Amino acid sequence: MVNLDELLLDAKLRVPHTAAGQVSRSAIIDAARASSCRVIGVTAPAGYGKSTLLAQWARIEDRQVAWVSLDRMDDDPTVLLTLLANAFARDSQAHRRVVGEMRGIGVSALGRSAPYLAAVLNASPRPFVLMLDDLHELRSAACNDVLGVVLSAIPAGSQLVAASRHAQPHLPRLRAGRDALELTSEDLALDYSGAQQIFAECHVDLTHEEAVHLTERTEGWPAGLYLAALMARDSREPVGKVSGDDRYISDYLYRETLSQQDEGVQQFLRRSAVLDLASGPLCDAVLDRRDSATRLRALEASSLFVHAVDRRRQWFRYHALFREFLVGELRRVEPEVEAQLHTRAAAFYDEDGSPGMAVEHLLQTDNRRRSAELVARIALPTYQSGQVATVQRWLTTLGDEPIKDYPPLAVLQCWLAALTGKASEAQRWSAFLDGISFDDKPADGSASFESARAMLRAGMCAAGPERAMTDARLAVEQEEPWSAWRDLALYLSGEAQLLAGNRDRASALFEESADVAEKQDNAEVLVLSESELALLDMDRGRWDAAARHVDSGLGAVEAHGLQDYVASFLASSVAARLELHRGVPGRADRLHGRAMRGRATCTHALPFLAVRGRLQLAKVSWATADGGTTRHLLREIDDIIRLRPSLGVLVDEVDELRAKVSVANDHQLIDGAAPLTPAELRLLPYLQTHLTVAEIGARLFISRNTASSEISSIYRKLGVSSRNAAVQEATAMGLLGE
Repeated sequence: MVNLDELLLDAKLRVPHTAAGQVSRSAIIDAARASSCRVIGVTAPAGYGKSTLLAQWARIEDRQVAWVSLDRMDDDPTVLLTLLANAFARDSQAHRRVVGEMRGIGVSALGRSAPYLAAVLNASPRPFVLMLDDLHELRSAACNDVLGVVLSAIPAGSQLVAASRHAQPHLPRLRAGRDALELTSEDLALDYSGAQQIFAECHVDLTHEEAVHLTERTEGWPAGLYLAALMARDSREPVGKVSGDDRYISDYLYRETLSQQDEGVQQFLRRSAVLDLASGPLCDAVLDRRDSATRLRALEASSLFVHAVDRRRQWFRYHALFREFLVGELRRVEPEVEAQLHTRAAAFYDEDGSPGMAVEHLLQTDNRRRSAELVARIALPTYQSGQVATVQRWLTTLGDEPIKDYPPLAVLQCWLAALTGKASEAQRWSAFLDGISFDDKPADGSASFESARAMLRAGMCAAGPERAMTDARLAVEQEEPWSAWRDLALYLSGEAQLLAGNRDRASALFEESADVAEKQDNAEVLVLSESELALLDMDRGRWDAAARHVDSGLGAVEAHGLQDYVASFLASSVAARLELHRGVPGRADRLHGRAMRGRATCTHALPFLAVRGRLQLAKVSWATADGGTTRHLLREIDDIIRLRPSLGVLVDEVDELRAKVSVANDHQLIDGAAPLTPAELRLLPYLQTHLTVAEIGARLFISRNTASSEISSIYRKLGVSSRNAAVQEATAMGLLGE
């Protein structure tokens, strides 16, 4: 059975139906197709037929067509890239591989996923047209950044066509290079012959003089002409006043469309307009009725701005202009029911296995407690799926106070900050949680708030190994064998034991946590546990056993797309050390490069991982006589230990390597260029974009001068003098791309 999410995805990737009798846009389409421009922007207000133009184009196109209908839930760089990959590769043998590579955290969507997809598009063996409808739904800078990387890779003979109500930020630069063509409202406005065609389809006679007059009054606005035709058809009155100014749209839609329906239909339309997509079962649940499927099909048949988005005509979408009008009518006529409708929609989606959609509806109500509980329930799996920006958007929409009022969500907010390299934010939430109590059962599935907070404390390890052992032990005792959090509790207990020097006990706990994580399909804990087991075996000289653990960890990284997660940082650094021992320097270098870029998000918020991973990289650098990188990594470790000094025997391991380095002579170590710092690694992906230095600084919340200094340092360390050269060199080193 196909689930709801799959149905909705299929609807987003399907070329929408175009009603019979639409005015042909073949002349515009032919000109755009014949142009040498790789990017076509269709920019105009609502009602100018942008979607219709794209759909007509798609149906006559002989090249491969990849279609994406965007909505407000797609304003997440990982979600956007995943949609683009699905649309482009859905009929390809490489589909699963391409889509799987689109997951990422923070700037990794820009640093790895976007260039990966760009390379796939650029290498396409056949020309294609990638169509993005409703591009104005993407408001975040992060989405515009990754889209810019994708645009730059469209090969000659292929095109990307984007329709938007608002100015498209990428077009000015591309136009300057004669690489883009923009179609505006002036291009889309209809002439008198278009007006006559619209009226003819509505079975209304229109003289040449009336067509010319009406076209002048509407300024060729297609929606206005269509509404005028409906008015003339239904009222049998002469064509009245119609303006091209859309401030009259509500009057026309009400008088000539909504008012023609009985009150039951009007109410159905108003109330169902809160839904981005409507189906019979969904409308039945939200509107408390049983005939919604029949009603939707009747509305579609009457051409009342309703069209099906799937083959079986089970899901429908209202024309954007019409839906906006209906929502306004709902708020005017019965404002008291809007929140109730969103609450019912949330319940439907939650019960139907789409809790993310449920959150979107709940966030449009005042029920912040229920919203917080639902976000807490699905935040971790949403994070694990790579939709970090979506979780962050939910949390931002909620605001700090509702999160504080539901402490289990504050724990997850702190984890998210720690796992994405936002150490100061993690510290702020950790301080808040120290003095909080909460007695109810947490929605996140943990045994108790005390257990969840104890795991967080053990992970942040601010008070040293003994306190971490106490916290982790509490969590292990409370999390039952079937708990989704038990593997994390066991893993953190193993880390605490390892810091305390209890290697055998740590090994047993890591074995158990790996086993539980594998059964629960928790890839991150599996990767971390296998990586620690590999290190323990390496230190004991059991290299064959270590190799099995490394293979298991890296296999999970690849299978679940965890390349930019914290777990991968440790896994790659451990694997690099193994490959060097095996005598495979090329693979060791690639793994070393992957781990080096992972330092950007592994901070003192998770100190034992930050230090242990860097220590393994330093050992590899030491073994290859790279003195510059070895010393730089030791300085980074010192900075972390300065903030988190109580890391037990791990500090002794660092001191042991530092002692070796301090007595090394010039013949043993070569001081080459220092590696990129974590701050430089965070900036590096933006060199792929066409953002100015000041704009890059704004993205990273740093000054223009700081951004300029970091860019100069990147150039110097990579031995280049331009952005393109820096991107090419960084890609070759494994710091960007796959």
